[in-house]
Amino acid sequence: MNSIHSGSRTDHLYYPLFLDISGKPCLVVGGGKIAERKVRILLTFNGAVRVVSPAVSPVLEKLAEKGTISLAMREYTESDLEGVALVFAATNDNAVNTKVRKDAAARNILVNVVDNPALCDFIVPSIVRKDPILIAISTSGTAPLLSKKLKKELAGRITESYVRYARIVGNFRKLLISTVPNRRTRQAILKEIAGMDVSKVTQMGLDRLKDRFLEPKK
Repeated sequence: MNSIHSGSRTDHLYYPLFLDISGKPCLVVGGGKIAERKVRILLTFNGAVRVVSPAVSPVLEKLAEKGTISLAMREYTESDLEGVALVFAATNDNAVNTKVRKDAAARNILVNVVDNPALCDFIVPSIVRKDPILIAISTSGTAPLLSKKLKKELAGRITESYVRYARIVGNFRKLLISTVPNRRTRQAILKEIAGMDVSKVTQMGLDRLKDRFLEPKK
C-alpha cells in the first residue's frame, strides 16, 4: 500500500467523515494554548490523549496529574507514534511540526499540522453540537473566520425542537429495525415520517409514532 504523501500539497479535496475516536490513542505534539485546544476537543469525543512536549501549559499539567491524559515532558521522537491513530503537530517550531508530519506519513498515520493546511491529511472543522445532532463546518482551511460565522448562524437555527425530533426518530428507528424485518417496509415508514413537520413529530412523541406505525392494524 502506498504511504501517505509526506510533502506539501496545493490541491485539497477533503472527504467529510465522522470518526469514532473513543479509546483510540491520539498524539498531540506541543504543550501551548493551541495544543491545549486540540487536547480539549479530543477529550470531548473520548479520545485517549497522549501529549509530548518539553513544557506544557498549567491546564495540560493538571489534566496529566488527574490521569485524564498521558504526558511525556521531553522532546518528540519518532517512537512516540507507536500505536497512535491520529497525530496533531501543534508546536511553535516549524522544523518539529514538519518532522512529525514526515514521520507520521511514513507510518500511514493521519496528521494535522496546525496553521499549515498544506501539510495536513485532515483538518478540524467548526462544530455545532447539540446531541444527538452534530454539524461539522469547513471551508477546506481557506477561511476559518467564515466557518466560525456559519457555526454561529447554524447554532441559532438548531432549536430544541430539532434536538427532540432527532431523539424521537432515532429511538423509533431502533424499534423499527428490531420489529419490522422487511427493509422496503421500513424505508416506506421512515420516508413518511420524514415528510411530516418537525413540530408534528415532536408533538406525537415516541409512543404515538409506535401506535401509528408499529401497532398491528385492527
